[in-house]
Amino acid sequence: MARYTGRMSKRYDQYCPVAHALGLVGERWSLLIVRELLQGPKRYTDLAASLPGIGTNILAARLKELETCGLVTKHRLDPPAASMVYELTPYGLELKSVMRSLALWGLRSIGPPTDEEDFAPGWLYGALDTVFAPSAPAGSFEFRIGSEVAGIVDGEAQRGPIEEPDVVLEAGVEAFYWLFVERRWKGVKVTGERELLEQLLDAASAPAPAAPALV
Repeated sequence: MARYTGRMSKRYDQYCPVAHALGLVGERWSLLIVRELLQGPKRYTDLAASLPGIGTNILAARLKELETCGLVTKHRLDPPAASMVYELTPYGLELKSVMRSLALWGLRSIGPPTDEEDFAPGWLYGALDTVFAPSAPAGSFEFRIGSEVAGIVDGEAQRGPIEEPDVVLEAGVEAFYWLFVERRWKGVKVTGERELLEQLLDAASAPAPAAPALV
């Protein structure tokens, strides 16, 4: 697999893989673009709509930078759509585990959502795909969180309802947050195998194993 080894737009004058990674995705908005593309190919207009506050010039610049770094590619869909879409390359898709760790780390200090929070359509699928699915036990799970419905079947996230799920979780967004971070069950309705759901929650919230100490 090809790796980007050229000059970066931001340099830190040190040979360090962390500094190198920051040169690739450390600019503002870059990782949020990656977050959106982890859900699949998207048109430029779809990305702009899902990233409120980003200027069109900034979005274009970041996409160009991510292309240059070998993280994003673009191609035109076959007719009748014939739209240009952006998607992650295999190298870009390797950021999924990084995004999962970053999300778990951020949850420790972000606090619960409020009624004023604006959740983009499809956020639940993205959360399940990035945070829950990679460590999910075998089985089928349907989540009905606020106005969103998505699920996991044998480790694969799916949009919409699940056929004959083993367990169904219904909750508001805030109740779902507290269930995940502190295992508070208030405001949560579970139908089916609660123990299986608890296995999923425990696996999803577990941090990656620490690297062994060097001696």
